Amino acid sequence: MRPSNEQKIDSEYIRNGTCSIFAFIEPLGGNHHVSVREHRTDTDWAEEIKYLSDVMYPDAEKNILVMDNLNTHKPASLYKIFPPAGARRILKRLEKHYTPKHGSWLDIAEIELSVMTIQCLDRRLDNITDLRSELEAWEAERNDKHATVNWQFRTGDARIKLKSLYPVL
Repeated sequence: MRPSNEQKIDSEYIRNGTCSIFAFIEPLGGNHHVSVREHRTDTDWAEEIKYLSDVMYPDAEKNILVMDNLNTHKPASLYKIFPPAGARRILKRLEKHYTPKHGSWLDIAEIELSVMTIQCLDRRLDNITDLRSELEAWEAERNDKHATVNWQFRTGDARIKLKSLYPVL
């Protein structure tokens, strides 16, 4: 500050904490599940996968997962918190596909999180309880509408956009 200059005020962003949002989407069936966790640990991931397997789709022969390469998204996470037989039971019903590094835009859950941000999280929420309440309402609306995902990225598109990952034919 100098004499004759106007007073300047710096607005400071105060971060009141973070949380993690887990999202499961059945793209063609229009089934959505969102949960909010205080952390993003391997235990959190394993518990969510158990919920997917045992509660959402208990009769499914296979649950197909497309997910990013986060270090917690590994079979070892299940073995860390469940007995070996329980972890193995869940894993036998999973078919895992990992998106390429820097390719999270290929993950339908990431697209769903973008829709969620636009439709529901367009403002700051003060606490995790309010966030959970908002997302429960959003999830219910998405499920009532059976909102499907019209995924249009095809193999031919991938061969062009991701040509460094594909062998020359």
